[in-house]
Amino acid sequence: MRKRLFIYLCLLLCLPMLARADAEETAPAIPEPTAFVSEHRGSFNGSSVHYVARAGETYLRDADGEPTASIFSFAYVAKDASEDRPVTFVWNGGPGSASLWLHMGTFGPKRVVVPSDASHPGVPPYPIVDATETILDLTDLVFIDPVGTGYSRALGDHEGTEFWGLTEDAASMAEFIKRWLAANGRWNSPKFILGESFGTTRAALVAKLLEDEYRVALNGLVMISQALDYAGSTPYVRDNLISYVTYVPTMAATAWHHGKVDREGTDLETFLQDARNFAVDELLPALFRGNALDPQARRRVRDGLVRFTGLSPTYVERANLRINGRRFAAELLRDQGLTVGLNDARYLGDPVDHLADRPGADAAGDAFSAAFTGALLSYLHGELGITWERPYLSPADPELSKHWNWSRKAPGDTWEPAWVNTAHDLARALEANPALRVFVAGGYHDLVTPFFDAEFTLRRHGIGAERVDFRFYHGGHMMYVHEPSRQALLGDVRSFMNGALRGAP
Repeated sequence: MRKRLFIYLCLLLCLPMLARADAEETAPAIPEPTAFVSEHRGSFNGSSVHYVARAGETYLRDADGEPTASIFSFAYVAKDASEDRPVTFVWNGGPGSASLWLHMGTFGPKRVVVPSDASHPGVPPYPIVDATETILDLTDLVFIDPVGTGYSRALGDHEGTEFWGLTEDAASMAEFIKRWLAANGRWNSPKFILGESFGTTRAALVAKLLEDEYRVALNGLVMISQALDYAGSTPYVRDNLISYVTYVPTMAATAWHHGKVDREGTDLETFLQDARNFAVDELLPALFRGNALDPQARRRVRDGLVRFTGLSPTYVERANLRINGRRFAAELLRDQGLTVGLNDARYLGDPVDHLADRPGADAAGDAFSAAFTGALLSYLHGELGITWERPYLSPADPELSKHWNWSRKAPGDTWEPAWVNTAHDLARALEANPALRVFVAGGYHDLVTPFFDAEFTLRRHGIGAERVDFRFYHGGHMMYVHEPSRQALLGDVRSFMNGALRGAP
């Protein structure tokens, strides 16, 4: 009896160990990083470039060296180039956007062609052509997809939520850059970051992390459709007075484009400068005064808003001088039964609900998203030889948005809700690196990140005017879908990078 009891107790003690061993045997091992490597030759700005395309994974690792996430990137690196050749890290925004917009829109070696006049590109097949004006002759290009976008995923027992947050996302991108530089022997190469939209929010944080934690100095930052201080690009919050000011020049550009304002005797640039002056010198003080504003001043401001937005005096009065950028998109062409796009107000939408106070969808995104997605996936399969069962997430993992953490505080810490603002992080990066310069590009017709907000943001927060170059273009958030703007943008970015490489002031 005692012998059987002893055996029974031994079996009970062994069961947990056996279960663990069985779990370890059945847990799928994390494979080595996957890469698809091919060689190409292209002509860019009159120079023939022989380059290697490496589409593949870079593993982020914990303190014990265990993989935590796979970051998929598309690296176009000139073959046999010296370490002195610049490298530019490129990403889009969202949060939750893969890099397909900048990749297939203008900076990759191939691009998709959509109509410049904001008309609908139609149905497949979409033209994919050589992007001969891109900057691959000047710099290697690494297009990065954050965790939960493209082919990038959390690994093993790790979850995507560990990387879905303002600080978490920036930390993962900074670590990726560090690991890519180490793996490719590029520590001493000139380095640029090029981001769009939330990608500029990220860029400011990453620049600070690289400087403060990794001692990696950047030569330049390129910010397309900047979004550093969200006060100026959040029009849907009722009491946000700043957005009623920053949106006025974009609304003026949109009203000008659609013929809703008087263009006699002036030109667009002059009209927009007048709109800037009105927004700062007249509208802002009036909004600050609120119901203490005297009737004569109120009429003057109302008439100014009518002049620059093309909206009726009745509407402006009913809005209490506060023109919401999203409502403007629904109101400007309401008499024609149309809305204007948010990402690019040159685009027109025919809404289902003609009485809605704001667009239910974005006419611009509806127009060109399918073209970009279809073109990218065709290019990955046909040109880069990517044959993988893993889905390319664009849009992102559906869980990403609902679990995104905007707070910069540690879990459990108390905090007062505040606007997202990484302009202070940019200021710190500029403080640490006196040679760092910033290039800011914006679209006149961008109702998501208005171009005047770029000026408002980058002229504050302790950032010196001599450190920032501004350029604004016809078109919207993705101004590169407008062909003349695409070529101008590429030329301006090239000039900026060349100046940064020369150390020009």
